[in-house]
Amino acid sequence: MTNPEIALVMLGLFIMVVFLGFPIAFTLMAMGIAFGYYAYFDAGRMWRGYNRLGEDAGWWESTSLWIEGFYNNRIFDLFINQTYTVMSNEVLTAVPLFLFMGYIVERANIVDRLFSTLNVAAKNVPGSMGVAALITCALFATATGIVGAVVTLMGLLALPAMLKARYDRSFASGIICAGGTLGILIPPSIMLIVYAAASGVSIVRLYAGALLPGFTLVGLYLVYVMGRSILQPSVAPKPTADEVPDVPMSRLLAMIATSFFPLAFLIFAVLGSILFGLATPTEAASMGALGGIVLAIAYRAMNWQRLRESVYLTLRTTAMVCWLFVGSYTFSSVFSYLGGEHIISEFVQSLDMSPLMFLLLAQLIIFLLGWPLEWSEIIIIFVPIFLPLLPLFGIDPLFFGILVALNLQTSFLTPPMAMSAYYLKGIAPPEVKLTQIFAGCMPFLFCVFISMGLMYAFPGIVFYLPEALYGN
Repeated sequence: MTNPEIALVMLGLFIMVVFLGFPIAFTLMAMGIAFGYYAYFDAGRMWRGYNRLGEDAGWWESTSLWIEGFYNNRIFDLFINQTYTVMSNEVLTAVPLFLFMGYIVERANIVDRLFSTLNVAAKNVPGSMGVAALITCALFATATGIVGAVVTLMGLLALPAMLKARYDRSFASGIICAGGTLGILIPPSIMLIVYAAASGVSIVRLYAGALLPGFTLVGLYLVYVMGRSILQPSVAPKPTADEVPDVPMSRLLAMIATSFFPLAFLIFAVLGSILFGLATPTEAASMGALGGIVLAIAYRAMNWQRLRESVYLTLRTTAMVCWLFVGSYTFSSVFSYLGGEHIISEFVQSLDMSPLMFLLLAQLIIFLLGWPLEWSEIIIIFVPIFLPLLPLFGIDPLFFGILVALNLQTSFLTPPMAMSAYYLKGIAPPEVKLTQIFAGCMPFLFCVFISMGLMYAFPGIVFYLPEALYGN
């Protein structure tokens, strides 16, 4: 049944309900089933058994057939099939395994050792403590891919140390907020797995394509931190001997060997096995989860309580992602069946935009959606609306996905709904104001915009590794 007006009402009603604060996954499922019941309504199919019922039939038989007819709508078949499709998706199998690796690493007291070591190693670098915090954030974010966990843990660990070292509050807060978001871009990113499942793009090519943009963004962050520390020394004073003691080279190397290399080796072993075809993402995620447990045991940080917490958090987050997919698939199927996808495509084509203008419009919409919504909701619900339009403008979905991953960095840093800022404010000392955290995030936003501009000006940043490793 083609009825584009109903499809647009469906989309508008969904956006309104989301802004009212209803759970998004269940809202998607409820609206998909409700509007799908109308879209797939077939009176002949639904009441066929009831119409053959004799006049002398009892009330029980009549009621049973009426209920059977009511539920004999294709939307329920669609919902069941979509649920099965999501639960049997091999790409999504990697999600709980990577999450489990991250939660185990988070609870294994590895990050505090890592920050302490990098702080000592970078003692003579401008903004040394900020550089150490940013690199720790990047490495930990890569291991977990969970923004809230990284910002919260680094806020508890690094922010008090930076404030004690007389760092500017805004500057220190911005470093932690920006560094904590890197895990949704740098592989093995959970966000890229979700985008691969939603778009059909190879997760292996996505990982390869995201590496150079991710390192570029980290590089821009480091340049800003060190450059501002040189130009404005008051925001990041040099550490004193009491704050960061001198350590003999032999002891420093021992510290690096026991704190930096184990986690770095785990991450790059997992990522390398995927990129070089030695293991599928699911197999590599399994090795990563096992490696996380081994690291926790080696650091004598594994106990039953931490294991149980990691399993519980993994199951909760995985369930959220999977039910979002079920709801999104059901909603988008009904939306497309009603003709909503076609009318959006016609509208966009009528604007007669260039590929650059389309990219700018799409990224602006995603940027604005990042204020009220989480990245998972944007990727699963709204990005698929743009995917069918990409061939019209000759845009590679791999390039578009990396651009979206970069863009979503901003969704955690921009007020009024900058979740990284709120995560940090929740555990920061009382003297650190929310406005100061927002101000500290702003320069890092410009780094993100610069990296997006570099990507568009030099697409090889995205395509070089995938083409070098796997061909065109």
